Amino acid sequence: MNAEEEIREVPLFPLHTVLFPEGPLSLRIFEPRYLDMVSECLRNERPFGVCLIQSGQEAGQAAMPHLTGTFARIVDWQRGDDGLLSISARGEQRFHVQDTRVERDQLLRGSVQLLAPEPSVALPAENHYMTEVLDQLFEHANEVYGDLPKRPDDASWVGYRLAEVLSLPMVRRQYFLELEDPLLRLSQLDEILRTMSETAEEE
Repeated sequence: MNAEEEIREVPLFPLHTVLFPEGPLSLRIFEPRYLDMVSECLRNERPFGVCLIQSGQEAGQAAMPHLTGTFARIVDWQRGDDGLLSISARGEQRFHVQDTRVERDQLLRGSVQLLAPEPSVALPAENHYMTEVLDQLFEHANEVYGDLPKRPDDASWVGYRLAEVLSLPMVRRQYFLELEDPLLRLSQLDEILRTMSETAEEE
């Protein structure tokens, strides 16, 4: 069985956000099920799965997730004076949810199939301007992206970063996560950026 065909069971964290490979994720956690999940992941040095919520809420009853998500690896954590746990995580490999089960505490677990990483493709010359756009956007989120490893020559990396930092509907971000062609992603992001630029000029 190839690595991308491997099936594994992981705790799932349905959120109103989309996590991309190599992307940052900051969370403040208070629910006992997720505190236990974080402890489990830290103890076993394993990631948890992040999926965009399709229906439901982040707190309370287990939400129904979209079926394509991303592993999140905890890279830092601290407990505040208010008792809440703050964690920083980073996106890893994408996966597809095969089936789910809800535990008694409403923690969602899923049997997931790993998806193959996108092939490394050089950023086309006509898309080089996107790295300048990213640099400008990163300036407003330096605390999140300051120590993030950067690969501005890679088409997937640039596309993923634009998809997560541009002001896009979550369902659109989910589409870009599920898209498996880095050049097609860049082409569609190029259209979005040009539309944004034209709108700004008209204003």
